[in-house]
Amino acid sequence: MIASLPRPLWLRASTVVYGLAFFAFLFLPLVVVAVFAFNDAPYPAPPWRGFTLDWFVGHTGRTGLFADAALLGSLWTSVVVACWVTILSVLVGTANAFLIERTQFRGKQALSLLMLAPLVIPGVILGISILAFASRIANLADDLWGLELEFLRPGLPLVVLGQFSYIVSIATLTITARLKRFDVTLEEAAYNLGASRLAVLWTITLPYLKPALIGSAAISFLMSFENFNTTLMLVGSDSPLTVMMYGRMREGATPVLNAVSLLLMVASAVLALTMMRGNKPGTSNNTH
Repeated sequence: MIASLPRPLWLRASTVVYGLAFFAFLFLPLVVVAVFAFNDAPYPAPPWRGFTLDWFVGHTGRTGLFADAALLGSLWTSVVVACWVTILSVLVGTANAFLIERTQFRGKQALSLLMLAPLVIPGVILGISILAFASRIANLADDLWGLELEFLRPGLPLVVLGQFSYIVSIATLTITARLKRFDVTLEEAAYNLGASRLAVLWTITLPYLKPALIGSAAISFLMSFENFNTTLMLVGSDSPLTVMMYGRMREGATPVLNAVSLLLMVASAVLALTMMRGNKPGTSNNTH
C-alpha cells in the first residue's frame, strides 16, 4: 500500500504479467485486424498467405477499399451524419450546461437526472422507440393534413435524431463539468468594466470552455461514427459504414473490411494525438 516500501519478487512479477495481459487483451485484436488487412488471401483471418496491397488499391479481380464505391459512399455517409450529430450535440449541450449551472428553477434536479436516461437505455430499444414515435407522427400528419413528412421516415435525418438523443447527454456532462469550475467573478469584473453579455460570453466564458467544447465534439463525432444499434433501427436506403460492414460480414467478409478498420484506427489515433497536443499546458487558451 506504500509505494516507497520494497515489494516482493512475486508481487512485482504478477504486476508485470497483469499489465501485459491487460494490454494484450485490449490491443492484440486490433493488431491482428491491421496485419491481415495486408494478407494475400480472400478471407480476413489466418493463415498468412503473403503481403499485398490489393485490399486497398485493388488488383487481379480484387476490389480494394479505394475502388469500392459502395463502401466509400457509406464512409462519407457516416462522416456527414457524425458532423451533424456533433454540431447539434455541442450546441445543445452548451445550452444545457448553462441551464443547469446558471439558472435556478423548480424541478431542475429531476430534469438533470432525466437527461441521463438515454445513456442507460439499450440502443436497440432507443432506436425502436424513436422509429415508432416518428412514424406515428408522420402517419398522423398524412391522415389529417395530407402532409408527407419524409424526414420522419427511416433515413439519415432520423439517424441523426436518434444518435443525437443520447450523445447530447454526454456532451452536456462534459461541458457542465468544465463550466462548474469557472470563476464567475471574471464575468462580474467584465460587466463592471462595461462589457456586454455577448462580449463576456465570446471573450471570457467560451475561451474557458474551449477544451470541453473540443473534447465533447471529438467524443460526439466518434460515438456517432461507430454507432450501430440505434442506427440499424433507423437507417433507410443510405447505409452508414457500420451498417454496411455488418451487411458485408453476413454476406462473406474479405480483407477489405480489415483495410477499413485499419483506416479508422489510424484516423482515431491521429485525432487523439491532435487533441492531446492541443491540451498541453503550453498550447491551451485558458482564461487567466
